[in-house]
Amino acid sequence: MTPRRLRLGMVGGGSGAFIGAVHRTAARLDDRYELVAGAFSSSEEVCRASAEALHVAPDRAYASFEAMAEAEAARPDGVEAVAVVTPNHLHAAPASALLARRIPVLCDKPLTASLEDALSLAALVRSSGAPFAVTYNYSGYPMVRRAREIVAAGEIGRVRVVQLEYAQDWLAEPVEQAGQRQASWRTDPARAGPGGSLGDIGTHAVHLAKFVTGLGLAAVAADLMSFAPGRVLDDNAHVMLRFEGGARGLLWTSQVAYGHANGLTLRVYGERGALQWRQEAPEFLDLTRRGRSTERLQRGAAGSGAASRLPGGHPEGYLEAFATLYSEFADQVLAWQGGEPWRPGLTPTAADGVEGVRFVDAAVRSSKAGGRWVEIES
Repeated sequence: MTPRRLRLGMVGGGSGAFIGAVHRTAARLDDRYELVAGAFSSSEEVCRASAEALHVAPDRAYASFEAMAEAEAARPDGVEAVAVVTPNHLHAAPASALLARRIPVLCDKPLTASLEDALSLAALVRSSGAPFAVTYNYSGYPMVRRAREIVAAGEIGRVRVVQLEYAQDWLAEPVEQAGQRQASWRTDPARAGPGGSLGDIGTHAVHLAKFVTGLGLAAVAADLMSFAPGRVLDDNAHVMLRFEGGARGLLWTSQVAYGHANGLTLRVYGERGALQWRQEAPEFLDLTRRGRSTERLQRGAAGSGAASRLPGGHPEGYLEAFATLYSEFADQVLAWQGGEPWRPGLTPTAADGVEGVRFVDAAVRSSKAGGRWVEIES
């Protein structure tokens, strides 16, 4: 039997918000949640209209996240988890208000806009004991998890080199100056934090590297650039990486690279082989073993070793990967409600979120210092 649906709330994600719709779809894909409440917008009018469009009762459409946290915690049928899908600078406050009432939280990435807020929020997660996840959704792809298994099993040997690429072109022109909503806050340091492409997509890439290899970052040397006229935050970055254990790497992240829609690529080179995975062809994982031709592993094929919703040839993608995290989190919440200590499993945690914010902080400091190496605190 499918476990019962959890009552889900949402902070942000009102009408016109791209990522809010993604989270709602992911939450419902495996029929694990029912959206029952929300503080969907700082505009009361937009919040009410969004609630109506989403079939949320008017008395559970809240003017603020503070009001929602207080009211829902007091209800016998209150929310059992809340998705925080606001711009970066508004992650910490609502997540903290919910955790203070021991309400589980799924927070969009990056964890916060500042390292200080990230550390404070992570401390609150630890003290509350409530389940908490950061939606680094690429870790939900089956073939990414297969890559993790291959590395952990030692099939390619000790990791030597990790190459990361995440290229887009949607900010190649200064569309924020024309009022493009998604661009406006992502290019504003007051709302996005100190990193532009670094925070928006670079944190995805470095989390993917850690998830697959198990290696944390030890130091970075960065060259950040803003190419679009008038833009303050980086829209292109080249970052050299030193990993714990001695592996080396390189990250190119760009949002001004014409011809790239969502070009996330991971390459891992070990002593005895290599792996390559591309987000735009997520069904496949290329595995090379020393002295042998490259194998293409396919999700759903016999021996692929990757958990799947669908038979091979029926593609699973972005929304399904997102839904994997939501479903795993639902299992964690139910177990926690049953009295078990929270165990995150493969779901990204606040600690993963802190690592992403540390990366951005270190890369920004490195670039400002002319690209010198900056160590990242463990």
